[in-house]
Formats: sequence, structure tokens, C-alpha cells
Amino acid sequence: MRLSTFSKSLVLTGLLALAAAASAQKTQLLVYTALETDQLKAYQEGFNKSYPDIDIKWVRDSTGVITAKLLAEKANPQADAVMGVAASSLALLDKQGMLIPYAPLNLDAIMSQYRDKKTPPAWFGMDVWGATVCFNTVEAQKKNLPKPETWQDLTKPVYKGQIVMPNPASSGTGYFDVVAWLTLFGDKDGKGGGWKYMDGLHANIAQYTHSGSKPCNMAASGEFVMGISFEYRGNTNKAKGAPIDLIFPKEGLGWDLEAFAIHKGTKKLDAAKKLADWASSKDAMLLYGKNFAITAQPGVAAPLANVPKDYEARLVKLDFNYAAEQRERILKEWTARYDGKTEKR
Repeated sequence: MRLSTFSKSLVLTGLLALAAAASAQKTQLLVYTALETDQLKAYQEGFNKSYPDIDIKWVRDSTGVITAKLLAEKANPQADAVMGVAASSLALLDKQGMLIPYAPLNLDAIMSQYRDKKTPPAWFGMDVWGATVCFNTVEAQKKNLPKPETWQDLTKPVYKGQIVMPNPASSGTGYFDVVAWLTLFGDKDGKGGGWKYMDGLHANIAQYTHSGSKPCNMAASGEFVMGISFEYRGNTNKAKGAPIDLIFPKEGLGWDLEAFAIHKGTKKLDAAKKLADWASSKDAMLLYGKNFAITAQPGVAAPLANVPKDYEARLVKLDFNYAAEQRERILKEWTARYDGKTEKR
């Protein structure tokens, strides 16, 4: 039977109404994140396979920006959950009383060093992301520059103007680098070996970026010889054919956890707990393991082609409380010394 134009219009209106009603029945979850844009779709699709009745609305920026935004909203919280933000930032939010402790269904499978020590935990880790240096072999050969092996090598005058790295005030990658250097070489309130190291490095820095990925992207495109970045972006760029080698400096590697927490003030606690349950699951860890060499559940991640097998053993000993408690002081000191080379927004 043929439908008249009027009848077709009624059917279409009815279908649209049903779709709108179905959409209205879904819970909207506002999630603040520093995850890479090219990871969000897979994670959201994975979550929706288990919980199709919950829509995630992402608010994404670099770690420092997201951390500052959450702190600024403390009196009027907006986020329901925080996913894929540095554990050092979540430890800071926890100290501010901004998180709801929750033990997700899969907590026991997460290694103790990769989750908050309290019971129940205020946050738990998803995966480790850590330092690497992206080194453009083609540009280095043109400029007759040797391949460095250590952090100290990067202070040699031969590399002047050839290095870019993330600003630690806006980038979690930049912050874990600074914390690692202070851990490795000494802090002492601005007078330790870590600060002397950064003074030497600063002389060779061309620019500080607001993104942890950007330095590796700039090295991959040949804009600069070296970009201090993190292993996901380095591995991805090299796999796409960029003429870069990944350097893992011998002294030790800065790192942090991409981590999850439920934000205090959420009016959608049940949905936030479901996201926590999924984010701690093996299904989620398998997705994280496609991007990172180390997941919070052991034995899940497959080896990444361009990341050394002993990568986890190379990570510096990280004190999350130190990284959280000293953040304001460290960033104030860093900004006073080095911010003049930061890119304009």
C-alpha cells in the first residue's frame, strides 16, 4: 500500500519522536579527560557495548588545563567523572576533597602500585604513560648531530635550538618530566641538581608547547630535531613512517598514570560507578594496551614495536603525594625560570 505524503510525514514525525524519547531516556555523563583525541572513540564504543543507556560527553584538554579547570570549579562542580587524567592530578583533587572514593568491580585485578592506597580508593590507574625523546634521524644527519643516549646529553651545546618539550603547567607529560628530573638529580627548593639540569636544558630549548604530543609531532615533521614527548605518540608516529628514532634516556624515565575518579558533586553517581566498573575491566585494559606498553592490570598489554621490553623497569620511582603536594611550588619555580620560551596560545 502506498502512503500519501501526509501519511509519510506522520510516520517520520513518529519515528523522530521515538528517537528523541529513546535519547532522552539515556543518562548523559559529563567526563573530563586528557586522553588523546584519537583514543576517545574506541573507549566510548567499548563502554557503550556494556552500557548502551549511558552517553558520554567529553570535555577534553591537556592535563594541566583540565586540572586547573577542575580546581576552578571546586565550589560549583560540573564533571561527573574524570577519566584519563594524571594520577598526580587526581591525588591533588583528592587532597582538596573533590573525589568520591569507590572500589570498582575489577579493583583486585589492578596492581597496588597503580591505584590509590586508601580503602576504598579515591582513584585507580588505567595505564602508564612515560617519557621518550623523538629524534629525527634525517634532520640530525643534515645538521651532523649525534644521537643522544641520556638526559644529560640534551644539555650539550651542539643541540642548541634543536629541542622542544611540553610546558609542565599545561601538560601532564611536561610535569612528569620535571618531577623525574627533580627525583633523579635533586630538588632542594629550586637549588638542587634537577634545577641546574633544567637550566642547562633550557639553553637548548627552542620552544615549550602546551601539548605532550606536539613535540614529537614537530620532530616527526622535521620542524625540530628532537621532541621530548611520551611513548604512545612516539610509537604511533614511527609506525606511520615518520623518520624518527625513539630514545629512552638511560638515567630513568618520567611517567604518570592515566587514571579514573568519580567527581564529588555528581548527580549521576550510579552511571559514574558503571563507567568506573568498565574502566577497570579487562575489556577496557585491552583497549588501553593497544596504545600503551603498561596497563594497570598486569599481562594485558601486547608489546609495542618501538618500546623496549624492559620499559617498566626504566621508570623512575614516583611519589604521587610528592608530585601532588609540591605541584604549585614546582610550577611556580619553573614558570619564573623558563616560561619565556613557551608558545603563545
